[in-house]
Amino acid sequence: MKLKLLIVTLVAAVATLAYAENYPYRSDYLWVTVPDHSDWLYETGQNAKIKVEFYKWGIPRDGVVEYSISDDMLPSDKNGKVTLVNGCATINMGTRKTPGFRDLRLSFSLDGQKYTHHIKVGFSVTEIKPYTQEPADFMEFWNGTLAAAAKTPLSYTRERYEAMCTDKYNCDIVKIKVDQRHSVYGYLLIPVDAKPGSMPVVLAPPGAGVKTIKNVKTFYAEHGFVRMEMEIHGLDPRTSEKAFSEMTAAFNSSGNGYLENGIDSRERYYMRHVYVALTKAIDFLTSLPEWDGKNVAVQGGSQGGGLSLVAAGLDPRVTQCALNHPALADMAGYAEKGRTGGYPHIKGELLTPNNIKTLAYYDVVNFARHITCPVHMTWGYNDNTCPPTTSYAVWNILTCPKESVITPINEHWTTTEVETGHMEWIRSNLK
Repeated sequence: MKLKLLIVTLVAAVATLAYAENYPYRSDYLWVTVPDHSDWLYETGQNAKIKVEFYKWGIPRDGVVEYSISDDMLPSDKNGKVTLVNGCATINMGTRKTPGFRDLRLSFSLDGQKYTHHIKVGFSVTEIKPYTQEPADFMEFWNGTLAAAAKTPLSYTRERYEAMCTDKYNCDIVKIKVDQRHSVYGYLLIPVDAKPGSMPVVLAPPGAGVKTIKNVKTFYAEHGFVRMEMEIHGLDPRTSEKAFSEMTAAFNSSGNGYLENGIDSRERYYMRHVYVALTKAIDFLTSLPEWDGKNVAVQGGSQGGGLSLVAAGLDPRVTQCALNHPALADMAGYAEKGRTGGYPHIKGELLTPNNIKTLAYYDVVNFARHITCPVHMTWGYNDNTCPPTTSYAVWNILTCPKESVITPINEHWTTTEVETGHMEWIRSNLK
C-alpha cells in the first residue's frame, strides 16, 4: 500500500475549471488557513489549532471573524469570535473523542460584504470504519442479479459522431441494451492508429445527475487507450441542455431523485439496473477487436468514483480502478447519531429500517470489501459533497493493493494534474 499527500496551497488557481475552485480565482480577497499539523491530521484527544489569515488586495485586514465548529457535515456544536490583528488570528478547534473530521467555518464582514471559508481536519482517520454492514446474502443477491442479466445477450447500436472526432481519435455514440426496459449511452473514443488486440480499455461511469456527458477526458484516447464515457439513464447525450434541465426539474428534484426511487425494495431500487449496466458496458468493451485481451480499467469521480468501485467489486475482469472522492459510500451513516453519511446524504424519514437494509445492497463500502484489483484513489478534506469521513470509510475497508493521493484543501473538484495522474497510474499497472 502506498500513501501520498498532496497539499495544494496558493496554486489552486491551476484547477481545470476556475469556477469549481474553492480558492477564489482572480479574487480581491484571500483566506489562508494553516493547521498546526502540516498533514491536517491529529489523533483523538489532540487539540487542532488553526492559524487564520485574511487579505484583501493582498493587504492583511483586521476585524472580527465569527466561527462555528462541527463534526463533518453535522450541525455546529461550538460558536465563537476571534479578532484578526495584522490580518491574523489563531483558533483552537479542540478535538474529537472518536475517529472522524471536524469542520471550522469562518465568516468575516468587510466593506459591506460577507466572506466565508472553511477547513476540515481529521482525527485518527485510519480508524474510521463504515456504519454500513454487509448483508449475509450480499454476493448471492448480486450473483443472481448478474446471472439473470446474462440471459439478455449483448446488444448495441454504434454510430460515428463526427463532432467529436479528431486526427488522433474517432468517436462513436454507443447505445447498449441492459435489459428489456433499460439501455445506456456512451461516447466511445478509439485512437485512429489502434490495431487489433493492442489497446487497454477504460470505462468511465458518470457523476451524479440527469445530464449530458460532460468533461470528456479525451487525453486517454490521445495516449493509447480505448475509453468509453457512459451515462446511466438511457438518455442520448446529444440531447439539448434545455431538455436535460427540464428532465432534472421533473424527475430529479429534491425528494424526487433517482437515488431515492425504489429505495424500499432491493429488487426495485433504481440503481440495480445501473450496476448491471456497468457489467454490460464491460461486455461491450471486451468485445471490441482493439481490446488487448487483458486490461479493463474503470475510472471516475464522485458518483462515477463510487460506480468504479462497484464495477471493480462486481466484475472480476476489472484489472485497475482509479477514482476521486467516491459517492454512494456509507449512505445510511446518518442513521447513527453523531455520524456522517455519504452522498446523496439520505436523512430523516427516508432512513427507515427497511430502507437501510435496501441501501446496504447498493453501498460502495460493501463492494469495496470484494475488490482484488489495484485501486488508485484521491480525495480532499474540505469536500462537502462526498465528505472525507466516507472516503476514509471506503479507503480503510479496501484490502487490495492500493495507492492514494490526498489533497486536503480540495472541495469537490480535482486538478488536471490529478486527473492525468490517474491515467499514468493505470498505464503503470497494465498487465
